[in-house]
Amino acid sequence: MSQNDITPQRPAKEDYKRIATEEAFAPPDLFDMYRKVLADGKADAGFTSLWAFYLSSDAARPQHIRKYIQDLDTARLAHMDEAGIDIQVLSLTSPGVQVFDADTAVSYARTANDYLAEAVRRHPTRFVGLAAVAPQNPAEAAKEIERGATQLGMKGIIVNSHTQGEYLSDPKFWDIFAAAEAFDMPIYLHPSTPPPKMIEPFMEAGLDGAIYGFGVDTGLSALRIITAGVFDRFPKLQLVLGHMGEALPYMAYRLDYMHRATVAANRYESMKPLKKRPSDYLRENFYVTNSGVAWEQAIRFAQEFMGVDRVMYAMDYPYQHVLDEVITLDNMNMATHDKKAFFQTNAERVFKIG
Repeated sequence: MSQNDITPQRPAKEDYKRIATEEAFAPPDLFDMYRKVLADGKADAGFTSLWAFYLSSDAARPQHIRKYIQDLDTARLAHMDEAGIDIQVLSLTSPGVQVFDADTAVSYARTANDYLAEAVRRHPTRFVGLAAVAPQNPAEAAKEIERGATQLGMKGIIVNSHTQGEYLSDPKFWDIFAAAEAFDMPIYLHPSTPPPKMIEPFMEAGLDGAIYGFGVDTGLSALRIITAGVFDRFPKLQLVLGHMGEALPYMAYRLDYMHRATVAANRYESMKPLKKRPSDYLRENFYVTNSGVAWEQAIRFAQEFMGVDRVMYAMDYPYQHVLDEVITLDNMNMATHDKKAFFQTNAERVFKIG
């Protein structure tokens, strides 16, 4: 019998729901719009490297992604059932609308959110939606957050790490934070390919994507938000970071030490004192998901550092769809209450599910 003839073991029914919190979708016309951006030759190197490949390659992985990322009905639900996933928290795939010009981005964010809201209405017990916004126009992004919260039933916001090389730490974007705090909507800060000023050495080594570049850029984006004083201005704001917090929890001691030393040295105009340590903001203003990291030691460390109530499950579908990973996490040596918090109750609280 060949390896391909072996039916994978399916996750067993457990005493908790499995809520997957970083799961991607794409409306049917999004890839045509991405192809147009590529054809225009105006996209940055990161977008071009990523999407020129995923939209054209015949390799198994990009074919799988193209086939299933646009399905919000039968095939996706079958995959969820196969993996024992009760609920997916859905968000527009990266870079979403952040690659478009401002007017197109504002318009298509509304279109994508309407499309997602309709899917949630079709499958209200299986899907939860995060609203996409266009940082290119922060005032319109704030309006879309309000619409998502008050009209569409969205449970959070999806924003990718940078917008054409600009980061949310710039105060011109802070209308987005104000609206998120006002409507009690968590922002999922999702990876994108590194911007032009950063990407070249990653691309030389094939490290610009999910293997490393995504995490480096998204961790940078989150840390810029912290050191810019965003949480001193918006203390109730909550962000979510995938992939075990893009490594920031594991760097917390050094971040605290070097932030304190850098501020004391008055080395950078951009590095000012904060009311708290960077690690305090990580513990109080961030949640992390394990998306793509089925590794008990990393999850347990994050729980110890962040608190059990701030670490959640994610699969990263359809980019990562591995049944064995679900089984591995079911078998973690963890107190029953803590495991239920990881898979179910934290997500229910953060995204107001139920």
